[in-house]
Amino acid sequence: MSLDDVFNDSLPEDHRSGVVVVAGRPNVGKSTLINRLIGQKIAIVSPKPQTTRRRQLGIFTSERGQILFIDTPGLHAPQHRLGEYMVKTAETAFRDSDLILLLLDVSAKPEAGDRHLAETVARLRGDTPVVLVLNKADLPAPETLAENVEAHKALIPHDQAFLISALNGTGVDEMFAYIMEQMPHGPRYYPADQTSDMNMRFIAAEVVREKIMLNTEQEIPYSVAVEVDGFTEKENVNAISATIYVERDTQKGIIIGKGGEMIKRIGSQARAELEEMLDGKVFLELHVKVLRNWRSDENLMKRLGYRIKDED
Repeated sequence: MSLDDVFNDSLPEDHRSGVVVVAGRPNVGKSTLINRLIGQKIAIVSPKPQTTRRRQLGIFTSERGQILFIDTPGLHAPQHRLGEYMVKTAETAFRDSDLILLLLDVSAKPEAGDRHLAETVARLRGDTPVVLVLNKADLPAPETLAENVEAHKALIPHDQAFLISALNGTGVDEMFAYIMEQMPHGPRYYPADQTSDMNMRFIAAEVVREKIMLNTEQEIPYSVAVEVDGFTEKENVNAISATIYVERDTQKGIIIGKGGEMIKRIGSQARAELEEMLDGKVFLELHVKVLRNWRSDENLMKRLGYRIKDED
């Protein structure tokens, strides 16, 4: 008996499964929405744009079906090789998807970036259905909301539209029920208890990067890469060592902070979240190194796990 047989032996005949791409501009709430849909945190969240850099898979499983949500980096005009990588990753995620969720910020009228995003999705969608997810619907006044909704709906032909708040959950259940109904009949591709295709080394690095983004300003969050050098379990303690890479000496000084105050704060916040994720003690050791202009150097980007070429 194969693993597929084990996963699917007791599934109902009308079991559904499929791939849903979540697309949107930077800072529109993609990661917040996917974390809510999955029921736990699998993607880092920050009020700063361009938080997500890699394609991330969130896996929702119930008796009814299994949905693979792909969180894509925000589509934007790239200014360096890392930006080009992020946009290419987002664009290639449209391949072989069963549904596209186009997430838009309905708290404001569409801007040039929204129109560019809609044009990109229209160009790449093929015959894939598009559902508009009009996020942040709890923010504008009712009369302003109605105008903004119509303006966003006019951006691209779509199959359905939902008003939601990814932050507080308003409208999410109704949207999710619709998504499940649109999935084709199919098997379960991952075990029921798996919620992501990312391993804990990657997740640990992302948690550290999130805390850096939340605690620093200006160019610092976008100049940082985090690499986990070691991840071992010893005597019921998870020992994690990671290196924080920045592009300039001044950035290194900011990350460390006066008397090491900033790096201690980042480490403390990251350790607390990792202990909750791992349900156990964590010893976290952080180092900061300068890797000059890594975002514009293809070889350095590959070393840090960012592939420029299209993924298979």
